[in-house]
Order: sequence, then C-alpha cells, then structure tokens
Amino acid sequence: MACSETEPPEQETLRRWEREQAQLKANVIEEDTEEWQKDSTFAGLERVGGVDLSYVKGNDTIACASLVVLSYPDLEVLYEDCQMVTVSAPYVAGYLAFREAPFLVEAAQRLQEREPGLRPQVLLVDGNGVLHHRGFGVACHLGVLTGLPCIGVAKNLLQVDGLAKDEQHKGQIRDLQMGGDVFPLRGTSGRVLGMALRSYSKSTKPVYVSVGHRMCLESAVRLVQSCCRYRIPEPIRQADIRSREYIRKHLSSPLGGTSPGPGRKEEAEPKH
Repeated sequence: MACSETEPPEQETLRRWEREQAQLKANVIEEDTEEWQKDSTFAGLERVGGVDLSYVKGNDTIACASLVVLSYPDLEVLYEDCQMVTVSAPYVAGYLAFREAPFLVEAAQRLQEREPGLRPQVLLVDGNGVLHHRGFGVACHLGVLTGLPCIGVAKNLLQVDGLAKDEQHKGQIRDLQMGGDVFPLRGTSGRVLGMALRSYSKSTKPVYVSVGHRMCLESAVRLVQSCCRYRIPEPIRQADIRSREYIRKHLSSPLGGTSPGPGRKEEAEPKH
C-alpha cells in the first residue's frame, strides 16, 4: 500500500526507514578489504574502536554516546569521546540504528576532525550486523555510514531465520569448552549468519559475532577473540564503562544511574 495523506506519521517514518535500510544494505561488503585482515596476527592493525549508548535510568530519551579507540594488540585507551544526547526517534524492533546510530556517526566525525591520526581501523559494535531480521543490523548501518570495517558483537541471540534459544542451542553452548571455541549460527535458509563465541574461559555465556561491513566472518571472530580480556571485547567494554561513568559524573541522583534503554531491555536480549 502506498503512503497516503491519512497515514499515521509513525507509519510514514517506518516506510522511510524501510526504504533507507534497503538502500544502505546494498552497500554492505561481507569480505576482508584491508591488508591487515589477511594476516594471521593482524599485523598492521594498530587501532580498534568501540561504541556504546547508555541511557539515563528512568529516561529513555537522555543518553550518553561513547566512542573509544584502543591500541592493538595492547588494548590501551588512546582516545575517548562521551557526549550527552537527546534521543527523539522512537524504538521500533529491527530499526534500532535509526534511533541510535546518528549519535555514534557524529562521534566518529568528531574524532576525524579532532584527531584524524587516531581514526580506528575497525569498529566493534554492541549489537548485530547481518544477523538481523533483514540482514542489516546496527553494525552494518554504522559500517556503511562511516566507511569503517565493522563487527557486531551481541550479548544475546537474536532469534531470526529459525535461530532459537532451544535445547539444541543450549547444548551447543555447553559444548564450548574453552575460550575461542565457536559454533556457527546457521538459519533455516542455510545461511551462516554469525558465530557463537566463547570469548572468555571463565564465562560460560558466549557472545554472538556477525559481520557488519568490510570484514569476513572468520576474521571478525578471530579479532573479537583477540580483543577479549573478559567476556565482552575490550573496545565495547571500555565504551560502556566510560559512558556510564560520564552519566554518573554529569547527572545528580536519582538520574545518575543508567539503564539499557527502550528495546535494549530485550536487546540486552538481544540488541538488533
């Protein structure tokens, strides 16, 4: 059905997002494009970025957008940018990027203006890439808009294309015996949408890695594993820590706490 003058504004917004998402998706590259990606030790990779958006507790419109850049392979913070933002776009499942990505793209643009020499060579995103309802999650969205290689790293399984947190999936998780063990996330379509990775030996919960842009899945999984001191890869972990600390410092109680935000409650199970 075509948009009409009587169509509710939210429907018009959703149709616009659908069109834009489809147009951007055509630009996703699911293979290695950089020389450092082709080296078994990622020789030539020096800077890894991570992004996060943390919401003020009890307020789903005020958040802190955070971008950090870490050295590689030492994983020391070289740059951080935290900024309070007002989030006005509604949350719609499968379209999280339209709510949050603009602030993260702006952070990347500020970095390019202030410290171009610290521009990350790859960006790790707390969310999904091609593991998504329409194959274009927030990691793909950020990758296409910034031009950077991007990897989606989700804490929970997004149940699409027949993927489910059923007994078979739970059994596969139990079979992950040590850090670095993986199993493929193959949908009913037959396509491998990502990998479940036991990123840290002391954590029995895997993370779910998927391609965002300009990197193949095998390289993405190896890089995520190499960035893990704990379960969550260090670039994302540091972005999250610093965004939450920024909120605590800049807002007085009771607003000084943080929350996952709308949709992130399920996207903390999962984040699209």
